[in-house]
Amino acid sequence: MDLTNQIILVVSLVFLASILASVVTSRFGVPLLLVFLFIGMLLGEEGPGGIQFDDVQMAHLFGSLALAIILFDGGLVTPFRNFRVGLKPAVGLATVGVLITAGVTGLFAAWWLGLHWMEGLLLGAIVGSTDAAAVFSLLRSQGLELKQRVGATLEIESGSNDPMAIFLTIVLIELIISGSDDIGLVLLLEFVRQMGLGALFGILGGLGLVRMINRLEMSPGLYPLAVMAGGLSIFGITSVMQGSGFLAIYLAGLVVGNRPLQSSQYIKRFHDGIARLSQIGMFLMLGLLVTPSELLPVASDALLFAAVLTLFARPIAVWLCLLPFRFPWREQVFVGWVGLRGAVPIILALFPLLAGMDQASMYFNIVFFVVLVSLLIQGWTVASSARRLGLEVPPTSHQVQRVELDIPGQRELELVGYRLAKDTPVVVERRGALRLPKGARIVAVLRGKHLVDVLDLSDLKPDDYLYLIADPADLLELDRLFVASAAPERLSEQVFFGEFVLNGEARVGDLAAAYGLDLPASDHALTLDAFIRRDLHTAHPVVGDRLQIKSVDLVVREVEGDRILKVGLKLMRSV
Repeated sequence: MDLTNQIILVVSLVFLASILASVVTSRFGVPLLLVFLFIGMLLGEEGPGGIQFDDVQMAHLFGSLALAIILFDGGLVTPFRNFRVGLKPAVGLATVGVLITAGVTGLFAAWWLGLHWMEGLLLGAIVGSTDAAAVFSLLRSQGLELKQRVGATLEIESGSNDPMAIFLTIVLIELIISGSDDIGLVLLLEFVRQMGLGALFGILGGLGLVRMINRLEMSPGLYPLAVMAGGLSIFGITSVMQGSGFLAIYLAGLVVGNRPLQSSQYIKRFHDGIARLSQIGMFLMLGLLVTPSELLPVASDALLFAAVLTLFARPIAVWLCLLPFRFPWREQVFVGWVGLRGAVPIILALFPLLAGMDQASMYFNIVFFVVLVSLLIQGWTVASSARRLGLEVPPTSHQVQRVELDIPGQRELELVGYRLAKDTPVVVERRGALRLPKGARIVAVLRGKHLVDVLDLSDLKPDDYLYLIADPADLLELDRLFVASAAPERLSEQVFFGEFVLNGEARVGDLAAAYGLDLPASDHALTLDAFIRRDLHTAHPVVGDRLQIKSVDLVVREVEGDRILKVGLKLMRSV
């Protein structure tokens, strides 16, 4: 009984220390996964903790479960609207990109380490997937928001490239053990079977899960548990049927997260917390599993392998996969650089150990070292790289009080709360002309300890608590009215977008006449929308895209679908 209590105390203290450490270190831009790994190593057999843990089977079970939960949460929070600009390039990176990365790094490993070419490809496949979740946690901790084209591509890639890397790893291990060299046909058949079943069970399972949740009447606290159990059931069924369970659970999360769902706000909050807990537990466990002294003999080989992966294989894969989509070079550089390696490569490095392969320990130590290098070097430079490459945009999302209202048979509505500051736009401007969006209504205004009646927005004062019922589509406009911008000066609307706002339907000829721009007469009849999209060579413009014309800079300010609604005009000042 005393031992049980001691175990509970130690485990709870370790988790609490990990969470507190993540809060502190995130302010300095330290990758959170690196923090958890080091805590696990300190608790391990060669650290002060002295805990001996070498159960590979248990590590594989817990790691797979944690990874499934993390992928499900990733699907839940990925909005379908990001698919407009990010789906095709992300799918290319998640399939062809993983193949190219695995091929380049694998052939180098085979040559440098003296391995059979198939064993080298196995090592390349193990490190083939990226962990963009780590990237976004770093960006959020430092208040950075990426251009939608870049952010959407990385977000979708991170959820969809893990199944490909897992598939390649499993197939290559089977081929190596069986001694077969017929890699092409086996890869093709296995790919069709695993990915086909994964996609089928994931989409159908997600639709069935949504239908079940919306038809059930139960305690609100049970809905998140039912969704998690349903997602893991889809993962298990698909895996038992020899399909890709990881692809299935990610797609199921996508379907569930993008359809009307009872208690969806509670479900997403619960899964955000359980996914973070899974991530902490997984990296603590992986830190316990590694023996630090065994990393030193492979350090030089692993460093060279990491350099080839980071500086050569990943950039080549990104360049080839994004070539058809005409990504600007700055965006290609960033996507290539932030291919962080995280939990998945270490979990995949356990597969050769479970299969009893001769070089399994070397694989694991090299992969672990590569992940450490990736988190240290790439992870620490994500935010600064985004700033230097000019890929950050003014933040559009703000932390406010939001409660989704589940009204059967009605449209989606949310109860939104704001605390007004002195520099809140509606307080600063105090103009009677300010109006709420059509889909929003004021519910209550709390001033001090008293509810007050507000007849006009100009009556609002600093420190008021304002509560509204609103359509989710109007939240961005409400944020502009009631949230004080915490963005730095370089990201303020006037500095970033320019002094003037133009309509996307305005004529280029009128702009040329107003600012004395010498443009071809054939361009004068074009709208700004058509003109910018033509010269940017992109079918999917996003907020922050820029086009410089003589002395002015045109900045895309608002987009609906693929149509530019508003354009910022920034006058270029001569030095």
